[in-house]
Amino acid sequence: MAEYTQKDLPVTMHPDDLLRLDDGTTIRFDTNGEAKDIMLNDDFNAACELFPGNEFIVAAGGKEFRLSSDFGEFIIVEAV
Repeated sequence: MAEYTQKDLPVTMHPDDLLRLDDGTTIRFDTNGEAKDIMLNDDFNAACELFPGNEFIVAAGGKEFRLSSDFGEFIIVEAV
């Protein structure tokens, strides 16, 4: 398990990795077949189900962050 901060962006995350943004928001994900279940903070319910080729925008600390996915077991998180 790797832990990243906002300073590491853009970052390629794998299951069990954790990204902590400057405002304290955390991002992690689990795979669900080809889809990725994106979890924010300590919530175990997915904020979204991210399918390959799609994007999800997280607003935190007055900034936006794009999460994107492909067919591998990873997501890419970058500041917008």
